Amino acid sequence: MVHRFFRLLGCLGLTAALACAAPSPELSRALADFRAAPPAGWAFTQVTVSEDKNLTERYDPSRPPEERWTLLEKDGRRPTEADLATYREQPGKRGGELVAPDLTAQLDADTAELVSDDGDRAVWRFRLRPGNDEDFVAAHMTATYTLHRPTGSIERVELANFEPFDPSFFVKVNEARTVMEFTLPEGDRPARPRQISMRVRGRSFWFKSLDSELSVTYRDYEAKPAAVP
Repeated sequence: MVHRFFRLLGCLGLTAALACAAPSPELSRALADFRAAPPAGWAFTQVTVSEDKNLTERYDPSRPPEERWTLLEKDGRRPTEADLATYREQPGKRGGELVAPDLTAQLDADTAELVSDDGDRAVWRFRLRPGNDEDFVAAHMTATYTLHRPTGSIERVELANFEPFDPSFFVKVNEARTVMEFTLPEGDRPARPRQISMRVRGRSFWFKSLDSELSVTYRDYEAKPAAVP
């Protein structure tokens, strides 16, 4: 469960730069409309880079479901026929609506903290409630949202641990951090993911490193009507 002790310290002024406050109506509206995945009806190019992966893919909702994802490059080269065959067999590349984890239902409103506010942007931080009985991570995490007031949209989300934790008996995680950045809506162009970066630092069985980093960049958005089934 969320550590109420830390919230109490913040409310007493013992935690610097934080102010306990109920989430503002404008933040609540922005969270209700927030979508972490690329918006429906838009094609885009997705570039994924990690220690062992470098993929450039194109998503096009106007194509039939089984053809919406296309592998353009793998490890800086054109994919081979074997690469394409393996790629097409991945369940996540067989079409369907794009989805992303929705943390809003796990936000503990009682722990809302206004971290900063410069007039145009307000930064709010929440502790998380477990999503289910098998969620042993949420109690150690915070979710921080940057609200862009002029557009009423979420510009940045950071999910990070505030203390080391053990998701299982043989695993120790010292750092787990995900940052999602979004373009601002403009005209008929909705807010869209721009970049996601993930970083993990930890060990398994006390000697095997779990350190890893991954980034996902989105570019070349293009409005496309969804294919008719």
